[in-house]
Amino acid sequence: MHFQLSEDQRALRSGVRGLLEARFDRTALRAAVDGGADRLPDRKLWRELGAVGFFALRLPEARGGAGLGLPEAVLAFEEAGRALLPGPLVATHLAAGSVAGAATGETVVAMADGALVAWLDAADEVVCGLPETVPVRSVDPLTPLHRVTERQGHRDTVREERAGAVKGEAVGSPAPARRGVPPGTRLEAVLLTAAEQVGSAGRTTELAVRYAQQREQFGRPVGAFQAVKHLCAGMLVRAEVARTAVYAAAVTGDPVETAGAKLLADEAAVRNARDCLQVYGGMGFTWEVDVHLHLKRAWVRAELWQTAAEAEETLAAAL
Repeated sequence: MHFQLSEDQRALRSGVRGLLEARFDRTALRAAVDGGADRLPDRKLWRELGAVGFFALRLPEARGGAGLGLPEAVLAFEEAGRALLPGPLVATHLAAGSVAGAATGETVVAMADGALVAWLDAADEVVCGLPETVPVRSVDPLTPLHRVTERQGHRDTVREERAGAVKGEAVGSPAPARRGVPPGTRLEAVLLTAAEQVGSAGRTTELAVRYAQQREQFGRPVGAFQAVKHLCAGMLVRAEVARTAVYAAAVTGDPVETAGAKLLADEAAVRNARDCLQVYGGMGFTWEVDVHLHLKRAWVRAELWQTAAEAEETLAAAL
């Protein structure tokens, strides 16, 4: 079997990449990071994504969507992961058919299958299968494990956790509307999150190779040294293997293949970001270099929808 993208699929991927390069370049990324969670996501860009059909990609044409399938959605989310586009993209996409304004980007939707919600503070609504009495915990994806929000009923509790110190502050606010999570949503969320991881893994590979070609040591590009070559080669292999697994799972829709794809994509995103840091050397650990953003985001995505332990249990049960 020779799996190749169709002309329309390549055009879709190229179109999404072109839009994000024009509207969310490195300057916009750094502005979002420096602006903090209160500025995420960019509502204007969110509406532009809605206008081009990013969120309504899989809705039927009769309902204003593009009528495409999960393989096409995976291509779009891979590009979003490559650009480190912030915000609850997966949740808003999955809610496009059930939450008013989600398809057009007017409403930002966060979603919880368990008690952990990404981008809770940025959401207009939370789609949640939990009762009102269960606290919903949010981890800020820009600085994971530092800022934690617990939302229960109509009250938020925000804790700042730094260097072992915990500071709590209660903030009154209306809780977003709660709706049941649509059937099949979790499997799709796992796969789309894996697609974002693949995009990030591919991007850190590109960054490492580019830096290895430009940075010189002892009069030669560092990419000429065998140790650096091996790092870059390993990154490419991990990214391509994960991409193949995600594409295949998007075609079959099989839960076991999806678990394997998420496992491979999480590993590729995290390990590629760490290896990219090594290629950059001391520069890789500075705030100015974007590699640490890929690593932090990869850590957060790895805990969303299906963890490595859960994916391994699914694969083991199928043996």
